[in-house]
Amino acid sequence: MAAYIFKRALIAVLTLLLIVLILFVLMAFLPGSPFNDERLTVEQIATLRAKYGLDQPLLAQFWSFVKNTFSGDFGVSYAIQKNVPISSLLSGRLPVSMRIGGQAILLGSLLGLVLGVIAALKHNTVWDTFCTVLSVVGVSIPSYVFALGLSYLFGFKLKWFPILYQSALPFHSSVLATVALSLFTMASIARFTRTELLEVLSSDYILFAQSRGIDGFRLIARHALRNALIPVITVLAPLVVGLMTGSLVVERIFSVPGVGQLLVEGIQANDYSVVTALSFVYSLIYIAIMLGVDILYGVIDPRIRLAKGEVQP
Repeated sequence: MAAYIFKRALIAVLTLLLIVLILFVLMAFLPGSPFNDERLTVEQIATLRAKYGLDQPLLAQFWSFVKNTFSGDFGVSYAIQKNVPISSLLSGRLPVSMRIGGQAILLGSLLGLVLGVIAALKHNTVWDTFCTVLSVVGVSIPSYVFALGLSYLFGFKLKWFPILYQSALPFHSSVLATVALSLFTMASIARFTRTELLEVLSSDYILFAQSRGIDGFRLIARHALRNALIPVITVLAPLVVGLMTGSLVVERIFSVPGVGQLLVEGIQANDYSVVTALSFVYSLIYIAIMLGVDILYGVIDPRIRLAKGEVQP
């Protein structure tokens, strides 16, 4: 197992470096400049580019970014908040987006698993139909539509929760945003859990387990659900990244001070350092989650890590 984890971790690090290199190449071809002030002369712009190292060759900028980033330095903002460290911009926004995203993942995954299991066990009944319709609605309707509906009903009409995010009430004021973001995850997990669990329940080894007297919760938890989870985890991984890094529209609806808005501002202002830093953070989170998924695959089904070259002890 250790060799399997080391191999996957090495691939993850190399992938991250390749993503950052491609990002630097793409940024080099972007039109415009972070120094678009008409009052600046050509000499002043050249001085600013030299100050921030933008006059260096692309590979030199890349290696400088990699060295500084792995030491915890993302540089400073060029345009959004001039000379403010990007780590300061992220420190107040990233935890908010990740906390709300984490709440949405937890809620959506738990509800999705429950609905999927119920739909599979109650196949071709009214419960199956109800769970299936709920899943289709959750996948079909965008999260911002749910956000507006929740905001109007539970925020404006019933006044159970604040409509806008409040730093003084971080959990209570983030409930509506969490529910809105979790619905797509819930629907996706429910659909895949139902499909995979139905297939597993009709397999030969489940029939063999039933013939040995294994049934009920033990059969579902130890034999059926464990094997049905592998495709579900595959679907969940990209959803986790999207939720953990925030949803721009939902953040705007509830005025959540997350990283989504910061990324858009960075792109609009051609603030290369902010865009590069946020893209690096997005990539790092995605690769870390996919690495965790790969390791979880090996834990759930040892055949996967053996198929990838690990020698069985």
